[in-house]
Amino acid sequence: MQEYDSIIVGCGFAGAVAARELAEKRGRRVLVLDARNHVGGNCYDCPDEYGIRIHQYGPHIFHTNSKRVFDYLSRFTNWFSFGHEVVGNVHGKELPIPFNLNTLAMVFGERAPKMEEKLIAQYGEGARVPILELMNQEDADLKEIAEYVYENIFLKYTMKQWGKTPKEIDPGVSGRVPVLISHDNRYFQDTYQGMPIPGYTELFEKMLDFPQIDVRLNCSAKDVLEVNPQAQDKILFEGKPFEGDVIFTGALDEFFDVRFGRLPYRSLRFEFEHLKKPFYQSHGVVNYTVSEDFTRITEFKYLTDQMEEPETTIMREYPIPYEAKEGQIPYYAINNEDNNKCYQQYVSYVKDIPNFHLLGRLAEYKYYNIDAIVEHALDFAQNI
Repeated sequence: MQEYDSIIVGCGFAGAVAARELAEKRGRRVLVLDARNHVGGNCYDCPDEYGIRIHQYGPHIFHTNSKRVFDYLSRFTNWFSFGHEVVGNVHGKELPIPFNLNTLAMVFGERAPKMEEKLIAQYGEGARVPILELMNQEDADLKEIAEYVYENIFLKYTMKQWGKTPKEIDPGVSGRVPVLISHDNRYFQDTYQGMPIPGYTELFEKMLDFPQIDVRLNCSAKDVLEVNPQAQDKILFEGKPFEGDVIFTGALDEFFDVRFGRLPYRSLRFEFEHLKKPFYQSHGVVNYTVSEDFTRITEFKYLTDQMEEPETTIMREYPIPYEAKEGQIPYYAINNEDNNKCYQQYVSYVKDIPNFHLLGRLAEYKYYNIDAIVEHALDFAQNI
């Protein structure tokens, strides 16, 4: 008899939700593998040596319009209300981002009321208007707003984020950058917004605390799993045939030794600094849209409900190419026609293994917000 019915590779939200659902709702014996020494994937958080809870792999803010997702995660955590506000440092001046009616007043001064009237008349209050649409308007004021947003908030920030020149930036990407016709300074307008108490790591620990779930940390999938579509026994676990389900949430190209080529990603380098003063900046996240090599600075005590702490910890975030070097993490898939074709070669390679499943940001080579991947994993576990 096999000890496990399902093996899950990766312990981020995709893997943890799938594990809990398969064990609790389907009665399966589940093993979760993760190469890191902790649960939670990139959402892992922990106190630093000064007692400030940091997000080790960059800030993660929970927001959703899905009551299903909110109620599900609320089984494993309580929340403190956190309406995430972001400002951009634009030539030394802090402006609300996304660009909204408050930003409009700060940038255009006496001209702003007339511009606001035009925006509301054209689109209505509360609308999110892509700057590409504003650029295509005949009205000179609306075009001017769009050009300001493009030049001062979008262009240089995106060049840093993706390592591209202006000519290489897809116009469709800029078209998705919104102007928010509202005085709401929150970065998200979702119904449910908050941060888990006392952090994401405890949420994961509670989710995985179930009698039929085992977790092995510091365990690379390649050390215990062999997957070969051409072999008679297509999946081996610890050298023996495994006929249960394998849910894979890791980097597909690296698991198969980049046999069809490496899938390109952008990575990040983080620079942490502890400061012996109560606060460093005005908001939890400040984006540097026209200056500096880093894209943003995060001050964690805003995100972790530690505002009374006498000292603070910040983190500067530098986008870099992912080169599979020691310590680098693939964060953002670079989706274009060639890269997607390369990914499909990996999908085709494993498609005839009926019990080998791809789930999550790396395995599916696409980006998911937290709420989106939780909902996707819930559906997956229900339908597998």
